[in-house]
Amino acid sequence: MAAYSLISASLSPALSSRSLSTRKPNFSPSPKSLSLYKNPNFLSPLLCVIRNAHDDNQTCKNLFSSALNSLFVVCTSLALSSSLFIADVDSASAFVVTNARKLQSDELATVRLFQENTPSVVYITNLAARQDAFTLDVFEVPQGSGSGFVWDKDGHIVTNYHVIRGASDLRVTLADQSTYEAKVVGFDQDKDVAVLRIDALKDKLRPIPVGVSADLLVGQKVYAIGNPFGLDHTLTTGVISGLRREISSAATGRPIQDVIQTDAAINPGNSGGPLLDSSGSLIGINTAIYSPSGASTGVGFSIPVDTVGGIVDQLVRFGKVTRPILGIKFAPDQSVEQIGVSGVLVLDAPPNGPAGKAGLLPTKRDGYGRLILGDIITSVNGKKVTNGSDLYRILDQCKVGDKVIVEVLRGDHLEKIPVILEPKPDES
Repeated sequence: MAAYSLISASLSPALSSRSLSTRKPNFSPSPKSLSLYKNPNFLSPLLCVIRNAHDDNQTCKNLFSSALNSLFVVCTSLALSSSLFIADVDSASAFVVTNARKLQSDELATVRLFQENTPSVVYITNLAARQDAFTLDVFEVPQGSGSGFVWDKDGHIVTNYHVIRGASDLRVTLADQSTYEAKVVGFDQDKDVAVLRIDALKDKLRPIPVGVSADLLVGQKVYAIGNPFGLDHTLTTGVISGLRREISSAATGRPIQDVIQTDAAINPGNSGGPLLDSSGSLIGINTAIYSPSGASTGVGFSIPVDTVGGIVDQLVRFGKVTRPILGIKFAPDQSVEQIGVSGVLVLDAPPNGPAGKAGLLPTKRDGYGRLILGDIITSVNGKKVTNGSDLYRILDQCKVGDKVIVEVLRGDHLEKIPVILEPKPDES
């Protein structure tokens, strides 16, 4: 309509001047031509002209001239408008302009990564059983939520242990919004990893591609997909801002080594979701943030996939993780620092444990109530031990049944004691 108005406005002055030069038109209308003038405004002047072709009545002349001018304008405008639609499309773009959405190559890569990996990310709801104080009826209420991802076509879902802790029932929602009851296959509290299983069709399950975390570099781009605050799948981007960090497990307080630090926003609900590299491969599990308020402040942590892979394999195969222990209880690091020595002070070494069997001495009191310090572990297999984290880090590199040489400070002299590592009593 805009094109029609422009054309009509440009043609009207020329046609008006031409119509003024028309004097006595010699017009002999045929029945076919008369059928074009079904509008009464055109019919009355034309009939006047037909009846008085040589009449000098000025009113009739003016009416005829006006009608002919209007007809010519309408026909010309329709013809030109039709030619615009029939002509090349490029000429029509001068009147109808559409802005095509253009994305940069890095934007296209990010969009593609999100679209390809979203089907692998799931939403986990943690339900707890509650009993009504008056009716004594038992019902389930949501007590938490988090994210997870599909590990294989057998329905195994990987997430954080603290996402499912204390749950009486678990539900997993896939990307197509289908929901399934989930069973706990196993979990590792020390590393904050858990494996669930759902009974879903294989064509609904999209396992996430697993990458490697050993060769990561500070500064490379990373992408976190999850369900923060219960929202649908959300993508946040950032870079690796630090490597080989150490955090404590939320369940046991045991340190988790070689953690990835990232500035990609990780909010409540992102826990258990995947951290991906630019190729879309899994490099870690988003597990914690460092924030007094509980919201993302640019410091998030992810458990590296090299650590997760071995744990998941054991959980899927055996339903548990067999991790070696020394079988001791040790004093807080601050207590040893006050003594003025470096190492791990043994508080208790049960006689049925590995350390007790090997002869490590615990801390005790004599008959007068005086405190007698036990052995202070200074190294294991020649690796220096200055605190509890060092001891855990060394044991994580060992296996059940390994024989290690524990060097201890006993009194004022050093001793080397061989110890055979054993699994936790509840995992044997």
